[in-house]
Amino acid sequence: MLRLKSAQFRRERESVWRELEILVERVEKSGLASLSADELNRLPTLYRSAVGSLSVAQAISLDRNLLDYLTSLVARTYICVYGTKRRAGDAVAEFLLVRFPQAVRRHLLAFAAAVAVLALGTLAGFQLTLADPERFYSFVDEDLAGGRNPGASTEDLRAALYDDGDGPAGILTAFAAFLFTHNARVGFLCFALGFAAGVPVLFLLFSNGLMLGAFAALYHSHGLSMELWAWLLPHGVTELGAVCLCGAAGLALGNAVVFPGPYTRLRNLALRGRDAALLAIGSVVLFFVAGLIEGLFRQLVHDVGVRWLVVALTSIFWTWYFLSVGKGRDVSGAL
Repeated sequence: MLRLKSAQFRRERESVWRELEILVERVEKSGLASLSADELNRLPTLYRSAVGSLSVAQAISLDRNLLDYLTSLVARTYICVYGTKRRAGDAVAEFLLVRFPQAVRRHLLAFAAAVAVLALGTLAGFQLTLADPERFYSFVDEDLAGGRNPGASTEDLRAALYDDGDGPAGILTAFAAFLFTHNARVGFLCFALGFAAGVPVLFLLFSNGLMLGAFAALYHSHGLSMELWAWLLPHGVTELGAVCLCGAAGLALGNAVVFPGPYTRLRNLALRGRDAALLAIGSVVLFFVAGLIEGLFRQLVHDVGVRWLVVALTSIFWTWYFLSVGKGRDVSGAL
């Protein structure tokens, strides 16, 4: 009797279920854009019909196979009708073209503060090392320096900036790889430790600047400042920008803890953390771009003029990107 009842129930409604299943399969494969206007209007009607069939089937205790089929069909249709399923490419494009640059603009003051602290550390390291070259070893590990120290000759330092191979340039390439890894680690630590009122963020940015300044002072003392910065900044503009973005994210977290406003500190940290996390996620993209520039361009282009041209172009591009891209788009910055 139950089988006859299920068969009759299925026979009366199966055409509707099959029509709905075909539409759902298309949406799952190609998205809602694959449906025509009439099909889009039809989809909710078919969904409500399937929900009604499932309710009846449960009420009169039809066979398990039919119940499982209707349950699966209703669940799949619910996701298509009410879900927020999106293509990965669309989500990435929205992040890069809207969410990330908007988040940077919301934290411009924090970003400017991070840049200022890093620059102050660089200036301090430069002046201190220039006044006493022995301080170089306080800011740069001797093993990392690999012979580039106050006793190195001008020829060796210059050769490291232009030559290829396993000689001085090979060692400087190792330093560049370390610097990239070090900067990425400092950046993510800035974000991770921002909850401690932002104090570790300031320390990390300043100490990172001290190392950079000491290295700059070494080359300056040999009259190679222009060549050094032309070697460092083509990827350094992007890489150090990523560090400062992470620093801005950490400072934003610190500000949320120190000034919680109407919320508890934990609640405000959670609210502000979602927005600050956009900066940290976006910095991963910048680190990736910096790695490409450092790994390819620097090895292939040795002309100082071309290197400075790339510095100018990357600076202009990132300034335009952060200040202009995504304006007028009404998209929440929350994750």
